[in-house]
Amino acid sequence: MNSGVLTLTTFLCSSSSSVYDSKRLTNLHNRSYTTLSVQCSNSNPDMPLITENFQNDGYMTGGAYDFQRTTTSLTNQSISSSKKLTLVRHGLSSWNEEGRVQGSSNLSVLTETGVKQAERCRKALAKIYFDQCFSSPISRAKSTAEVIWHGKKEPLVFLDSLKEAHLFYLEGMKNVDAKDRYPKEYTTWREDPSNFNVNGIYPVRKLWGTAREAWREILLSPGESFLIVTHKSILRALICTALGLPPERFRAIDVNNGGISVFNFNKRGEAMLQSLNMTAHMYSDHFYLY
Repeated sequence: MNSGVLTLTTFLCSSSSSVYDSKRLTNLHNRSYTTLSVQCSNSNPDMPLITENFQNDGYMTGGAYDFQRTTTSLTNQSISSSKKLTLVRHGLSSWNEEGRVQGSSNLSVLTETGVKQAERCRKALAKIYFDQCFSSPISRAKSTAEVIWHGKKEPLVFLDSLKEAHLFYLEGMKNVDAKDRYPKEYTTWREDPSNFNVNGIYPVRKLWGTAREAWREILLSPGESFLIVTHKSILRALICTALGLPPERFRAIDVNNGGISVFNFNKRGEAMLQSLNMTAHMYSDHFYLY
């Protein structure tokens, strides 16, 4: 009868807690390993046990041991440490409510509901430590970030690379009016957004370059845990570029107002998606620990 050996390598941390936040990540230099070798009951007891230790420069991530080379580096250089980034879409805005095309306009502002959604985000993330908060400077995102970041001593950091896509003459128009007045352009924007263009400028394709610029700015900043508050289209671009998806997959990702997504990055600037569009906090007094 064939015999078998099962070898398990476990990762030991100094803390016994199974829940941690980004401020208390395991000190990689103080970790230790133990190897457990298990023989099947019907195997030959004289058979030598074979063990193997695995070394890794990142921390354990629950379902996956490591994620090196699973995606393309977004920094093209090593970064100081592994990082966790939490992405939040702004709360409900006046133009969301009115069914208007927003784009890069600064005229759409948070509604009363949007402010409450931002407050729910703040409470849901209250137990998580963030080194910095990066936000789009456009009003609806800026106001959301100010609510979530209220009471923190570190100043908000506003990045132009987190601004929403510029949609030219469609901005401010109600969707029904835009469809009626510019049927070809509006249909392209809705159904084939990567090919929507105005005078040879392709907003979605341009957004992919902007998203890569934002990732690089943020990932090369000092710290290990960052909060990012921005808009739906740039969030789609951020998520897709992190996952190696092209502009043609723009509408493969959706993020609700107040939706929260989480990425882990290793020291090579490669991304692993941990959570996408979490919204439990919108419907209950839910808080997150990760």
